[in-house]
Amino acid sequence: MVSKKKALEIIDVMETLFPDAHCELNFKNEFELVLAVLLSAQTTDKSVNKLTQTLFEKYKCPEDYIKVPLSELEQDVKTIGLYRNKAKNIQALSQILLDKYDGVVPSTFEELVKLPGVGRKTANVVLSVGFGVPRIAVDTHVERISKRLDFAKKDDTVLEVENRLMKLIPENRWSKAHHLMIFFGRYHCTAKNPKCETCPLFDACKEGKKLIKK
Repeated sequence: MVSKKKALEIIDVMETLFPDAHCELNFKNEFELVLAVLLSAQTTDKSVNKLTQTLFEKYKCPEDYIKVPLSELEQDVKTIGLYRNKAKNIQALSQILLDKYDGVVPSTFEELVKLPGVGRKTANVVLSVGFGVPRIAVDTHVERISKRLDFAKKDDTVLEVENRLMKLIPENRWSKAHHLMIFFGRYHCTAKNPKCETCPLFDACKEGKKLIKK
């Protein structure tokens, strides 16, 4: 496991590579952010943005989503994976927002994870990106990078990875580090064919060390 000092050095290198790392989902308010993150499960941000370009024009608020038949909403989101379940969750989530929160997205982790389709990762993204609360959301990229660079153990759960990252990285850098790791994993240290030959973190990488031994 890396030390706190080494972890920050690694994050600093990522920042030199991707100084403008940010949330790549398109949204205009917290409600649209919740839906965009919900829709992004097992789907690329690019696919979600293509979908929400028309979806967010058709539906402006929670009321709009519950006025239409579920079958119509399913057709509206059919271009992405798990669309039936996502459409169902969107309607259920919208109803709860109207019933309990006057249509406003709650700003606490405990309330967010109670919404249909909103898990730990989604709640953390909404808190960080939507409300400016320091959080680290562990998606597939963050988990992979954490394990390759020895921030976490190979058999750690997503929650264990999150806890380790929060201990290694100062709270005031959580949100930025989250985006840096996503960009690093999405555009450099990819799941398949990572750019090891040009990687400035090659020596710190478990996968890199395996290649050296070969």
